[in-house]
Amino acid sequence: MATRDSKAPDLQRSLTLLWAGRSPGRRGPRPQLTVERIAHAAILIADADGLEALSMQRIATELGYSTMSLYNHIPSKDLLLEVTADIAAGKPPEFDGSELEKADFRHAVRHWVGALWAGFRTHPWMLRLPLDHTPIGPNQLAWLDSLLQPLLKAGLPAVEARAAALHLTAVVRGTAQISLDMTSAHKTDDGRPQNETELAQALTELIDPREYPALAAVQAAESAAGPRKPEPDGQVLPAELGFGVDRFLDGITAWVAAEAHRAGDN
Repeated sequence: MATRDSKAPDLQRSLTLLWAGRSPGRRGPRPQLTVERIAHAAILIADADGLEALSMQRIATELGYSTMSLYNHIPSKDLLLEVTADIAAGKPPEFDGSELEKADFRHAVRHWVGALWAGFRTHPWMLRLPLDHTPIGPNQLAWLDSLLQPLLKAGLPAVEARAAALHLTAVVRGTAQISLDMTSAHKTDDGRPQNETELAQALTELIDPREYPALAAVQAAESAAGPRKPEPDGQVLPAELGFGVDRFLDGITAWVAAEAHRAGDN
């Protein structure tokens, strides 16, 4: 687990690096050392070897610079992690006009959830990053804005829309963390995760119906059901994620309708 350089985060330094510390893309010779170039090198290292392998010295070696050169651009490890996480997050999904209609807000939200899930699967180390304060990077704020759009279109007031967005983000992140931990717990000797069929078989052999009657029943039902079919909108969310998201959206739809009815009675 990465450690922080101080107990209290310096928000001003974070803002400076996240918003003003990046250089725009340009043509021509290879650019000199920049915050963004350092972060991209950090992403490659973390993707390949995990967050534990990430260090200023490793990045400096990969880029052919001294460690002190990196610190001249990014003063601490915690700031490096913030910038790296924001750049790794990338841009959120873009919705077309129909997706932002009130009647179709569910498709937009599910689209967003699927994209965030895919991002965590691509960069699982992001789930290990400590969160010392609300994300304030441009990409992370863009993800929040992207989710707020369909929630507001659904009829949620602003305050409730933000609460719903934060809850959904936590659900996706938490579910992805559990999924990652479970996969990591079942690895072959050479470190490669087993496939889903092998994992299911291992659980079937381990779960004794006399000790785990409910779990055994669920396991048997899941094995009999087979692969999930695509939803009408063409999206397939993992079973452990999709059910909760869909029921949450059911709740939003019902709550908005109830509030509209209550307002009409007044």
